[in-house]
Amino acid sequence: MYTFLNDSFLPSADAALGVTDLAIQRGYGIFDFFKTVGGIPIFLDDHLDRFFHSAARMRLSVGKTREELKEILAQLMLLNNLPDSGIRITLTGGYSADSISPGQPNLIIIQQSMNPPGKECSTPIRLISYPHQRQLPDIKTIDYLMAIHLQPHIREHGASDVLYHQNGVVTECPRCNFFLVTADDRLVTPSRNMLKGITRMKVLEFGYANSNVEERDVLLTEIPTAKEAFITSTSRHIVPVSSIDDILICGAATGPTPGAAPGPVAQQLNYQLYRLVAGGAH
Repeated sequence: MYTFLNDSFLPSADAALGVTDLAIQRGYGIFDFFKTVGGIPIFLDDHLDRFFHSAARMRLSVGKTREELKEILAQLMLLNNLPDSGIRITLTGGYSADSISPGQPNLIIIQQSMNPPGKECSTPIRLISYPHQRQLPDIKTIDYLMAIHLQPHIREHGASDVLYHQNGVVTECPRCNFFLVTADDRLVTPSRNMLKGITRMKVLEFGYANSNVEERDVLLTEIPTAKEAFITSTSRHIVPVSSIDDILICGAATGPTPGAAPGPVAQQLNYQLYRLVAGGAH
């Protein structure tokens, strides 16, 4: 396996950063992550748009044009020969003489094997809520301090992930966006104070085609009456949610085994995503 570091393709075991990089000293840096399916990068331009946005907001110079990055990615994919994979592009704060001032950023691109999501939704999961607001939420930074800190708390409560909120207004999960299907069949998702994911954007496009989507503040108090809930991400597409804080999602309460099956909206949207990605979406 090969990794790209600044201007070189290196065996992954040989790719390393010095200890004075601000990514190590202060956790300062950004990244983006996309998948390849059958050797085709999925939604690459959308991910690069967000990557360059994050870099500009963090005052970090990418040092490469969009076309140069695409060529590097093509070479890395050729070297590693992993048709189905996840690729992470990281830009660090660079080497700092005083451990606070950014230096020349280091650009790191790694590739790993990853099976693409299928046409069927995964088994519904349980979430727990937690009051927290990420810093600079519109930027995809490498700061996952709270997400990692809460892992024991999540496991102790028998949940799969945490849902952040601030004063009862839902924002996001650490690596996913959040959606609800309301009692009157509206698809709603938070509109502020969170990272707007690429899969979220595609789901919204599907929903807007049917004129039944709202981007707005979503309240914890709406959860008990919701017909469905699900989270979205690049790696997993759509993951249904069966309960949040021991509140069983209304639509998940039906059937012989409550919460065991995805709802119809989640299933339909996941299948639409599957078809789009399987068709080689760029």
